[in-house]
Amino acid sequence: MRVLGVDPGLTRCGLGVVDGTGGRQVACVAVGVVRSGIDLPVDRRLLVVATEVERWIARHRPDVVAIERVFSQHNVRTVMGTAQASGVVALVAAKAGLPVAFHTPSEVKAAVTGAGRADKAQVTTMVTRVLGLAEAPKPADAADALALAICHCWRAPMMARMAEAEKRASELAKVHKAKLAALQRERLAAARKR
Repeated sequence: MRVLGVDPGLTRCGLGVVDGTGGRQVACVAVGVVRSGIDLPVDRRLLVVATEVERWIARHRPDVVAIERVFSQHNVRTVMGTAQASGVVALVAAKAGLPVAFHTPSEVKAAVTGAGRADKAQVTTMVTRVLGLAEAPKPADAADALALAICHCWRAPMMARMAEAEKRASELAKVHKAKLAALQRERLAAARKR
């Protein structure tokens, strides 16, 4: 599975492509950052992000796009820009026919470092180690994008199994409810005959 991880942002949007070869084996394909100037209007900045994500999708042909789920921060302006960039990336992925998965920062940190409260330096160190990179990806947005891709590679099989189990449980529950309803009808019919 090839995953394009995206750490959304208007000033810096981290992009990282990772191949998951089964189990915990992952390999870095590409990493980078899209930058847009703060002097540009928001619509132009979003266009810069969208255009570059389209290029990355065309060049690297991922199977899925993993995006960091926006969470509440103290700075509302930052949250808005992150949410807008996240939405643009999801739209570009959908237009390309790719599924989109959202992962929270704590999910990503826990998957990559084992601790949901790890700091950026710990995430960068583990991404570098897991991918066997000669040097740490910089800036942190690039490392975070790779962490998102790694997280998805490792979590996707489990999530697929859980979804399948939930579907099967739902089907079994329907069958069970139908049998119970039929049994109740039989009992009611037998009681009326008495």
